[in-house]
Amino acid sequence: MIGATPGGPARGSRWRGADRFQHPARVIAVGFGVAVAVGTVLLYLPWATEEGSPATLTHALFTATSAVCLTGLVMVDTSAHWSPFGETVILALIQIGGLGIMTMATVLTLLLSRRLRLRARFLAQAETKSLNLQDLRGLIRRIVLFSLATETLVALVLALRLYLSHGQAPLEALYSGVFHAVSAFNNAGFALHADSLTRYSSDPVVCLSVAAAVIVGGLGFPVVFELAKNWRRPSRWSLMTRITVYLSAVLLALGTLVLTATEWTNRGTLGALAPGDRVLNGFFAATMARSSGFNSVDIGALRPESLLITDILMFIGGGSAGTAGGIKVTTFGVLAYMLWSEIRGEPHVNAGRRRIPATNQRQALAIALLSIGAVVGATFALMLMTAYTLDEVLFEVISAFATVGLSTGITADLPVQGHVLLVVLMFAGRIGPLTLASALALRERNRRYDLPEERTIVG
Repeated sequence: MIGATPGGPARGSRWRGADRFQHPARVIAVGFGVAVAVGTVLLYLPWATEEGSPATLTHALFTATSAVCLTGLVMVDTSAHWSPFGETVILALIQIGGLGIMTMATVLTLLLSRRLRLRARFLAQAETKSLNLQDLRGLIRRIVLFSLATETLVALVLALRLYLSHGQAPLEALYSGVFHAVSAFNNAGFALHADSLTRYSSDPVVCLSVAAAVIVGGLGFPVVFELAKNWRRPSRWSLMTRITVYLSAVLLALGTLVLTATEWTNRGTLGALAPGDRVLNGFFAATMARSSGFNSVDIGALRPESLLITDILMFIGGGSAGTAGGIKVTTFGVLAYMLWSEIRGEPHVNAGRRRIPATNQRQALAIALLSIGAVVGATFALMLMTAYTLDEVLFEVISAFATVGLSTGITADLPVQGHVLLVVLMFAGRIGPLTLASALALRERNRRYDLPEERTIVG
């Protein structure tokens, strides 16, 4: 070959292979994969369990993935099975998953070198969904400080409540408060009780504190920071903030209304509570269905109508660039605007006084279709593996893919291949279907010409 040198092809191949990891999406996918692998190894250690014997590899992998991906699905009782060391590992994995691998990497870069290279800026931008690269160092700092401050505040409230009203010892109350605060703000849904938070179903302080942490964490960091700056002037909000805030409020209100109404007379859930507590727990259930996995009533006792509504809320999820899962409310909002514009026969998709770019429309459509395909395929596969009903299997699959963590109680009884399937779903759901597709692509291709246009019959 002309111009070839000894070792040239190998060197070229090596660099071509390295180029595959230059794309931020691929680095994010690898980063989360490494975090899951490290967590699996740590939870597989003998001193990670209460019994002092190694957990099964399936238990370790499933729990590590659930923690890093902020899901909350568990195969075993967290408090009874895992030792304090194991619980600390889970808490650390939740924090890493919440802040984001690239955000954590950026923080370490700042601490070590106090300089942020351009490539690191692009990686952090992809993780935080920042719309520009200006003052990214300050953005990362605000994310970390805001997260820690919110978790500390919620932890203090929960610790005081558990100590003063529920008779827990000071250290026990503090530990429980910190664990549940971190889990709530990061929308992870891990609890230190086998019944999650059902024992606190009549305690508005605990329920509302956890719900507030879930809502704030699920809005997304860009939205929270913009609200903090312009909360009195909605006219200055960006399109993403308007869609996230308004649509989240509508979904939360409708979810509360529908779940409270459908479960009002169900003695297995809300029917056994006082009227005020029924409304409180209806609101709590609607909030947790959006992104987190805590529950204050028995999910397995929900009526089929409530399971369906919860499926929808879980699939939509919370805000972008936050700790919530699902396809995100911004994706759902863009799809809604696309539908409305098509019904009205408008040539462009407008939202208020702004026009949504065609690239955003394609991204929203791709995410929705990929997500629907993943849910349908996984549901079909899991039904072949088990004898559970469609309601139970679909609920479990959406909960895993949307990284919610609610379950009708079938998680632990699934076969090994079912647990592996859920692990894949949690991982794909956390990094995002579109990010995963980009990470697997070997290279991007730009077409240098346009083909002639031809319409086809649709519908």
